[in-house]
Amino acid sequence: MGKIVSLEYFRVPPRWLFVKIADEAGNIGWGEASLEGHTQAVEGCLDAWTERYIGFEADDIEHIWQMCWRTSFYRGGPVFMSALSGIDIALWDLKARRLGVPIYQLLGGKVRDKLKVYAWIGGDRPADVGIQAQARKDQGFSSVKMNGTEDLGWLDSPSALEDCVERLKTVKALGMDAGIDFHGRVHKPMAKQLAKALEPHHPLFIEEPLLSEHIEGIKAIAQLTSCPIALGERLHSRWDVRPFLEAGCVDILQPDVSHCGGISEMKRIAGMCEAYDVALAPHCPLGPIALAACVQVDATCANFAIQEMSLGIHYNAGAQDLTSYTKNPEVWQVKEGYIELMKGPGLGIEIDETQVRELSKDAKAWVSPGFIGPGGEIREW
Repeated sequence: MGKIVSLEYFRVPPRWLFVKIADEAGNIGWGEASLEGHTQAVEGCLDAWTERYIGFEADDIEHIWQMCWRTSFYRGGPVFMSALSGIDIALWDLKARRLGVPIYQLLGGKVRDKLKVYAWIGGDRPADVGIQAQARKDQGFSSVKMNGTEDLGWLDSPSALEDCVERLKTVKALGMDAGIDFHGRVHKPMAKQLAKALEPHHPLFIEEPLLSEHIEGIKAIAQLTSCPIALGERLHSRWDVRPFLEAGCVDILQPDVSHCGGISEMKRIAGMCEAYDVALAPHCPLGPIALAACVQVDATCANFAIQEMSLGIHYNAGAQDLTSYTKNPEVWQVKEGYIELMKGPGLGIEIDETQVRELSKDAKAWVSPGFIGPGGEIREW
């Protein structure tokens, strides 16, 4: 055991925020506190906490989690919980590396040896997806996800939905499954129509059919369609998740390990979901540390269904991708729709700290795109 002596964070392209914690014995662990479009806010939170938690026993992960949660008075929300996520993941990595075992061994052990995965196609303004879907199939994927629509008005032309159906049919014709992400950009008058239009073509799931602030609307859509409903990236704790489970309006829960309080909280959320017969499919359009953390939890959960991967995602434009910042990127090789469970200690990935430090110099914070409608109005991105 050893006391925490340092906490550092690194803003790196394309839009990630890595956290490094070291103890007095020289053990280190890496976490990811990425919060897309709000990097500076999370950095401010980490600045405020850095000195506060120096001197705590690095092994006391739950105690530190509870300190972060309960002694701040104001709790929850994306910024606070993303900062906590980075710390929590790093502490699990440090402890498991010190003990020489994968994190999943400390979470009760694995229940599977490989995990089903999916990748993105289409981008924010979906176009012809046939070539992209075939490329993913050639990479070894059997499932993909794509945005359902471009920006929409509250009440838009029904013709704006027809392209989504055609794109789903294109992917299905290749023998692949496809999840359709409404991305919270589709409002109820259009979401009802889109869910019904997609239903005969059997999407793998429909994601965020409405924003999670509209639980009554999500309940109504759940009663309207047989399409499995997935959501959860904007739910930041077990307390945020609970009303959706109690309402019976979610079939697939998608917590984000970098937004929901880290490995500790994702494991608790997964257990809650199992009690409600809800599948786990963690949200992760982020970096290799976040994905590795998801994998460690996925390996231990009976209700795990499928894992999102950011390999080649449209947000990773440029030189950096999921395979960056690590010395063993081969762990992300996809075969017949699956990746093998990593067997190395901690997160199972080896961070290239030299590259992290070099590319963090003068790294710009990523800015979330926005959509402007034809009348000059702001639309949901």
